[in-house]
Amino acid sequence: MIKRRRRQVRLPFPEPARLAGVDEAGRGPLAGPVVAAAVILDARRPIRGLDDSKMLEPEVREKLAIRIRARALAWSVAWADREEVDSLNILEATLLAMRRALLGLQIAPDEVRIDGDRCPSLEGLAFACPAVPIIRGDALVPAISAASILAKTYRDAWMRSYHEIWPDYGFASHKGYATPEHLAALTCHGACPLHRRSFMPVKVMTGFGGEAAPDGPEAMPADDAQTATIALVQLPFLA
Repeated sequence: MIKRRRRQVRLPFPEPARLAGVDEAGRGPLAGPVVAAAVILDARRPIRGLDDSKMLEPEVREKLAIRIRARALAWSVAWADREEVDSLNILEATLLAMRRALLGLQIAPDEVRIDGDRCPSLEGLAFACPAVPIIRGDALVPAISAASILAKTYRDAWMRSYHEIWPDYGFASHKGYATPEHLAALTCHGACPLHRRSFMPVKVMTGFGGEAAPDGPEAMPADDAQTATIALVQLPFLA
């Protein structure tokens, strides 16, 4: 059930001219990629109704996503795939997806604000600016709200497309989360290539023996800039 939307409050930070908000979608599911977005809003073209994507009805999210893509100064969506989630761990895969989203921005930000308590590495990016993690930033910072909406709508569309490939699992409805429907399908059909082998109960079902990589910068692929070029290709079902 969607809770009533709250009014966003202004945080006591000075507003940079080009503020990039960053957020992710898909840390918790048993299947699929983790997706991140970065958005620089245009103060001259405000977007009403921005909020944490989880607080919005799906049809409202979709409408806002269209407005964000049309009105933002810059936006970018990227991801880490299932194999990277399993080889790195979900935290490092999330930070990698966020870094890739920042790599895709066509305008350099003056500051980056990230939802949560961790920042992705900005080392080696084409711009140098402060990065600030903000807990519950998706409900407090409009640019992060916008990023959360893009990440969520892109990932949801992606999971709907995967439903066409693996219809037995119900990805179009639960988007990979551990619902009773999804768990029953796993028990009946076993895991498909989209399932995260490092996540329970898929780990037990598949006999995944390796542990996720430890937290830390050493888990980040050295050639993530090259990989990001692939990850930032426009999704065909959203073109």
